[in-house]
Amino acid sequence: MDFKMKLTDEQLGILNGERGETLAKVMRTLVLFGDVFGAEKLVPVTHKQGHLVTSFGIGLLKPLFRTMDELIEAGLKAEGGFTVDPRPIDYANVKCNLLEKLVFNKFMYSQQARYEEQLSKVGLRDADAFSCTCYLPETGNVPAKGDVLSWAESSAVVYANSVLGARCNRNSGMLDLFGSIVGFVPYFGLLTDEGRKASWKVYVKTSAKPEAQVLGSAIGMKVVEDVPYVYGLDKFLGGELNDETKAYLKDFGAATASNGAVGLYHIDGLTPEAKEQGEDLILPEARTYVIDDAELERVYRSYPVMWKDASAKAKLCFIGCPHLTYSQLVGWTNAIRGALSAAGRRKVAVRTVLCTSPGVAKRFKATPQYAALTETGATLTSICPLMYTNNPLTKGTPIATNSNKLRTYSVARYYMDKDMLRVIAGEDK
Repeated sequence: MDFKMKLTDEQLGILNGERGETLAKVMRTLVLFGDVFGAEKLVPVTHKQGHLVTSFGIGLLKPLFRTMDELIEAGLKAEGGFTVDPRPIDYANVKCNLLEKLVFNKFMYSQQARYEEQLSKVGLRDADAFSCTCYLPETGNVPAKGDVLSWAESSAVVYANSVLGARCNRNSGMLDLFGSIVGFVPYFGLLTDEGRKASWKVYVKTSAKPEAQVLGSAIGMKVVEDVPYVYGLDKFLGGELNDETKAYLKDFGAATASNGAVGLYHIDGLTPEAKEQGEDLILPEARTYVIDDAELERVYRSYPVMWKDASAKAKLCFIGCPHLTYSQLVGWTNAIRGALSAAGRRKVAVRTVLCTSPGVAKRFKATPQYAALTETGATLTSICPLMYTNNPLTKGTPIATNSNKLRTYSVARYYMDKDMLRVIAGEDK
């Protein structure tokens, strides 16, 4: 088979089976993938710890399980280990009735235990490595600026590219693992200097700090897979990447990646490459998009209500998709308590679940804030709420969320943060 890209002697040796037929298949897959996108070569993965998007043992994924068994039989694993997206279920903290459990256990995630055993054998780091926010310090999969990654999970990739200045394309499931195993990825797209240049100039001209999830949604739907260079956010966020700003950009980026297909954005005066290169990052033919209060309102009002009964009251609230940071957990705890106090309540009016990584959960549970949260009746989990909503029985439940990603991939209804608090406090009209 002829390949277009130029390979080194080491790479050709792997491709020709010098290190076994299974590794040759892995290399062949990556080379074919690169050829499709015009990659001129393979480059080394410099941040060895990978991140996988496929964390769920859906019974229908039989080819996935066979591939994993083949990798295991050949003794192959990711050299630096890897983190993976969140688990799909947590019955202790996200209650399900008997029928929902039956569907989850027998029809949805029947192979979960088997798949997690396979993940461990090919390099899963540990039991606390299940999170979509692998790049937070509590999870510890933090690449450096300029590092080349083999990751999937759109919200993690856009964060690594934009906020950390690492380099990674939007990979699909299994390509993330293959790159981590062989140690090379195709060189194209967001790995290249040219591919990281912006073809959109976005001007934020709102009267107040815009809701991260709605702003990201607007940009994602407008630019789709292109790279935007965003002006005007620095006046609300400042010029330093502190915890609060990183949390904002986490949610903003997840919305650009799910409501569009953005893999990288630049924030003028704030993100690493924008600080270093400024407008040199913008292509001469870049188009313009202006976002003011009216445009944000238009985007927000465009979201459809997918509940069976659009006038129903929410019965479940999910907060934290992507997973909440520690500072966000503290902020939501205080906000929920304040909303309940103002409404004259001690407990949440609607079942409320906050989602965070195992590492952040451990840190949070060691503080008095955890007791303050649980006293409200809210619960803390490390699942992926999207995987929970994949159960067809949950589609009839009116679920409220402040996540534009969850809204996009489920029938959950989107609420801005202030409105979520009204729902939680029983004041939603």
